Amino acid sequence: MKRTEILFNLIIFLIAGIYAPAAFAQTVPDGYEMVDSVVYRPVAAVDSTLAGKDIFHILPSKRAGDDADVQIRQSQEIMSSMRQHIASNSKRTSSGYRVRIFFDNKQTARTESEKTLKRFKELFPGVAAYRIYANPYFKVTVGDFRTKSEAMALLTRIKGAFPSAFVVKESIEYPVVDSDNAVIADTVKVMRKVGK
Repeated sequence: MKRTEILFNLIIFLIAGIYAPAAFAQTVPDGYEMVDSVVYRPVAAVDSTLAGKDIFHILPSKRAGDDADVQIRQSQEIMSSMRQHIASNSKRTSSGYRVRIFFDNKQTARTESEKTLKRFKELFPGVAAYRIYANPYFKVTVGDFRTKSEAMALLTRIKGAFPSAFVVKESIEYPVVDSDNAVIADTVKVMRKVGK
C-alpha cells in the first residue's frame, strides 16, 4: 500500500471512531427502557447463494469483480460431466419414512388418489404429499421423516381423517434438520415501559 493510502485510511478510521458512539446512541423516552428480546426467523431450506451453481462458478474471478482470479484449465469432458452429475442429483433423497394414506388398483383408483391428495393438502397444508403410480397401484404418501417415530407422530395426527393410513419405509426428500424447530433465534433491542 502506498503511504498516502495508509494515511488516508488512518484519518477515516479516526473520524469514524469519534462519531461511532453517537451513531449507536438511542434516545429513549422517559418511563421506557431498551431490553433484549428474542426473534425467530425461518431457516432457509437451501443455501440460496449456492443454488444452481457448481464449484467452477463459485471460485473468485476478476470478471465477477473479485480481487483474486482463479483460473482452471481442464478438458470440456470434465465440465460436461460435472453439469450432468449436478443435473442428475438435483434432488437430495435419503432412506426414511412416510405415511401412506392411499393404496389401490381399482379402475377408479386414479380419481380416488387425486381426491385423497387434494383432501390431505386441504387438511394438512404444511405437510409434503406425493402421488405416484407404480404399476398396477396408485399410491399417496405424505411426509418426509428420518425416523419411524417421527412418522408415527404424523400417523397419530391424521388417523382420524385417514383411518387406513400406515407407515412405510421409502426414499424421502431430504428434510430440514429439525423439522419441529426450523428457525434461527436472534436477539434485538426493543423498548418497553419501566417496571413491567
